[in-house]
Amino acid sequence: MKDRSHDEAMAEVFRRDPGYAVELLNSILEDGDQGELLIALRQMADAFGGVRSVAKSADLNPSQLYRTLSDKGNPEVRSLTAILRAMGLRLAIQPIQPGAPAH
Repeated sequence: MKDRSHDEAMAEVFRRDPGYAVELLNSILEDGDQGELLIALRQMADAFGGVRSVAKSADLNPSQLYRTLSDKGNPEVRSLTAILRAMGLRLAIQPIQPGAPAH
């Protein structure tokens, strides 16, 4: 039996449990770790048919998406929004404490 990489295993988890993917992304966004976010998005792209499939759904060039999700990637909000939309997700802003007034 061939050993699976961590990325392949995570892609399988995301396919089986999309809710977990949402929880993980929200946790990463809360921590503010861009590198971790890009890793999770690459794994999610694999779960959603691969980078080429996600790029097509997001109306992005596959090479551009590979660069965007690379270790040195720095996605623009527009690209990030398109990538998430292709995966059936969206960015949302929430108060840190529910019910707390905005300052």
